[in-house]
Amino acid sequence: MDQDAFLGRVVTDNAAAFAGLSVSLGARLGLYRAMTGRGPMTPAQLAAEAGTVERYAAEWLAAQVAGEYVLYDAATATYELPDEHAAVLADLTGGFTMLQSLYQTEDALVEAFRTGDGHGWEQHSADLFSGVADFFRPGYDAFLVQEWLPALQGVTEKLAGGGLVADVGCGYGYSTMLMAEAFPQARFRGFDFHAPSVEAARRTARERGLSGRVSFEVASAADFPGEGYDLVTYFDCLHDLGDPGAALRRTEKVLAADGSVMIVEPNTSGDPARSINPIGRSFAAVSVVLCLPAAIAQRGPVALGNHAGEDVMRAIAADAGLGSWRVAVETVTNRIYDVKR
Repeated sequence: MDQDAFLGRVVTDNAAAFAGLSVSLGARLGLYRAMTGRGPMTPAQLAAEAGTVERYAAEWLAAQVAGEYVLYDAATATYELPDEHAAVLADLTGGFTMLQSLYQTEDALVEAFRTGDGHGWEQHSADLFSGVADFFRPGYDAFLVQEWLPALQGVTEKLAGGGLVADVGCGYGYSTMLMAEAFPQARFRGFDFHAPSVEAARRTARERGLSGRVSFEVASAADFPGEGYDLVTYFDCLHDLGDPGAALRRTEKVLAADGSVMIVEPNTSGDPARSINPIGRSFAAVSVVLCLPAAIAQRGPVALGNHAGEDVMRAIAADAGLGSWRVAVETVTNRIYDVKR
């Protein structure tokens, strides 16, 4: 890449970094929602619909036009959010919400780079926890029940007949509850070390009427309770652990005789050159500021980051007694591994 082209890349990145805050504001204030399906709107109409001040709404709309998120009609001085844009924004604003918290950690990360210390998950603000949950939720909604679980050998049959599932690192519990709604005969236990996330999951389970079959408990991946699990799941979290081997050793111990483990990980590679694409770049950038520091903070034997690659994860599983390893599904963003003893 020559100097002029690289300059263009840096300028584009700088603009995107600034624009991300406007996108997050649009999501938090309901501005995108207020424009969805409404056709052309004036700033005054948007402000009235969303409960904001017109002058701010007008400035926000100008930024959205500059980013080509919103269309502007000079003849009528109106703004429109196309339906196809609204559909994307409804699913993908969680990543922008995460920025609220991640940018606040810059001073701590500067110190971590110099000392080798970590920055724990629990040290972030609440925007991160809700943003991560919202970021992953669309993928789980679209694929978990429809494609990922059926791709595991014999799992859906067990769940349909009343199996027992442990969702380790469940966070806000969206994955746990999706499975529970799809398999009403089965029982589900979600575990996470982060108490505020567990409480949020409990509230949602009560609201959905799932408390009778779904429970959420504070527990680490290395010592979560129970036994005889037909399925143990790790959704986009195993690489965040300071000791993923301990987690998988515990998993091997509590599995039923023919139990399965579903490990959902980013579709990344240990080869940095294979991350030269928008999705790979996003994962790698998040690993620097979130995944790696969180793992280091746990002071375990290994800190993987989110792009260690399949071979590393497979070796850790084998050392834990989980030697049967199969790629069940591969998407643009994720790999889903079907793992057994």
